Amino acid sequence: MSTEAKSEYANKPLTVPDVAARKGKMPLVCLTAYSTPQAELADKHCDIVLVGDSVAMVVHGLSSTIGATLEMMIMHGAAVRRGLKNALMVVDMPFGSYEESPGQAFRNAARVMMETGCNAVKLEGGLRMAETIAFLTERGIPVMGHVGLTPQSLHVFGGFKLQGRASDAARIEDEAAAVADAGAFSVVLEKIPEALANKITSCVSIPTIGIGASLACDGQILVIDDILGVYAGFRPKFVKRYAEIGVAMNDAVAAYAHEVRSRTFPGPEHVFHDMPNSK
Repeated sequence: MSTEAKSEYANKPLTVPDVAARKGKMPLVCLTAYSTPQAELADKHCDIVLVGDSVAMVVHGLSSTIGATLEMMIMHGAAVRRGLKNALMVVDMPFGSYEESPGQAFRNAARVMMETGCNAVKLEGGLRMAETIAFLTERGIPVMGHVGLTPQSLHVFGGFKLQGRASDAARIEDEAAAVADAGAFSVVLEKIPEALANKITSCVSIPTIGIGASLACDGQILVIDDILGVYAGFRPKFVKRYAEIGVAMNDAVAAYAHEVRSRTFPGPEHVFHDMPNSK
């Protein structure tokens, strides 16, 4: 979104009701962030900043999001909070922190909100999580839903595969409807066919946020490292690269290493020439 387009919404911090009211209006711009500098950058342009459990893969080098812990999410969430002024901040609830019972989910979500200062949490799952979503929202914890490909269930799906094909489409529709009916203020639709995303967006009363879904969704979300091209080898179909930061980073480190080995860094301008006063 351009600075001009965002200006209408940039005069005050976005709230959960503000986001819910954007259904069918100007698309919501959403990105992940895991650090204060990333948050400061995203805050200038985005409506929603998600502290995603993708931090387990992007920052900590794990093979999936399942390795994200509650402590990890809180640590990165607190860092992101320090970089935000206007964007709505959402934190992913990590695997194992909410599935056992609504009570478990409330205790952990309340801790996340208190220790990070976030505005809302995100849970994966539709029908099976409807009771939990209702339990949380009734107790003052706003919830963003997440259906379709839910990465915490990758072992059930057999990998990061497209969901909602043909006979499975009705299941995804029911999942999204359950999330909305339970009181979520928005729902992420991940890696589902475009036509299905279009249908869900037109049927549910809350904003849909697409990732590998459809242009017709009420918003879009991507991982910040992906759009910046930090990792050369990771190129999922649904990601558009807006920069190749990874290439620039590699070139910078290579140049630094060359100058150190050739004794051209530090140069005269990088060292201190005055001797300290001696007694």
